[in-house]
Amino acid sequence: MIDFQPLSLAQKPKFDQILQNATARGCEYSFANLFIWGRQRAAFLGDTLMMFSQFNRTSVYPFPVGDRVEEALEAIIRDAQVRDIPCRITSLSQEECEKLERLYPGKFRFHFDRDFFDYVYDINDLADLKGKKYQKKRNHLNRYLQAHPDYCVEPITSENEAVVMELAMAWYDKKQADDPTADTHMEKAAFKKAITNRQALGMEGLLLYDEGKPIAMTMGNFLRQDTFDVNFEKAIDPTAYPVINWEFARYLRQKYPDLQYLDREEDMGIEGLRKAKLSYYPHHMVEKHWACLLEDGYDY
Repeated sequence: MIDFQPLSLAQKPKFDQILQNATARGCEYSFANLFIWGRQRAAFLGDTLMMFSQFNRTSVYPFPVGDRVEEALEAIIRDAQVRDIPCRITSLSQEECEKLERLYPGKFRFHFDRDFFDYVYDINDLADLKGKKYQKKRNHLNRYLQAHPDYCVEPITSENEAVVMELAMAWYDKKQADDPTADTHMEKAAFKKAITNRQALGMEGLLLYDEGKPIAMTMGNFLRQDTFDVNFEKAIDPTAYPVINWEFARYLRQKYPDLQYLDREEDMGIEGLRKAKLSYYPHHMVEKHWACLLEDGYDY
């Protein structure tokens, strides 16, 4: 059995070293996301990362990352057998599906996971909103700027973290009140863990004020050297979402001239969220699949 251990902040440098050399990995490979969300565990085979996660109350193994992937896959299959659980491998690219099929021909059934594709945007598109396709976005932004001439933004710091926390908790409470069936508990816990460990996780963000009141915030971290992952974005006034999005893109571009992309994560199959994310015309999507070992008797 693989000795998977809970994540600790001390592991972050090793995670970052491995993931910086990985290509086209989705937001679920961000150390910050792994640290703040749920029951994530990790083990290392040399410089190869293996993970064991819980997703929708199901045990899964995200596809390993590093230079000893074939050995890691063998270890994962054995680990599932020892634990007497189905071997489900998640977050595979198309190339990794093909690799798994070559290594284990006919042994896995593959599933397309569209609800969890990452939306990745050119930072210049979100910062400039140029061209005909962004006309509606520019119109909305201009109307907001005219109606709220005194709004301002400031970076999230240790001095305003309490304000950010209060704003986010108010958003979660309103969401729960408006929709009692909504499950905000895990995200709420993740946010608290993120803001509490913000500096250690390398998380950065902006807080938007209007008429002296905080009404929107956003926060994220580097996924790779060229890609910044936007983990949280909350607005008490929904009309402020496009503004905080635009301001954050401009802020990051100015601070990090070599930054190319913003990963705004998945839509989770939520129709309104998918429509909103598509309306910003992603540069590309990080496609994901998952695979189930057929000998386990499972096909879902």
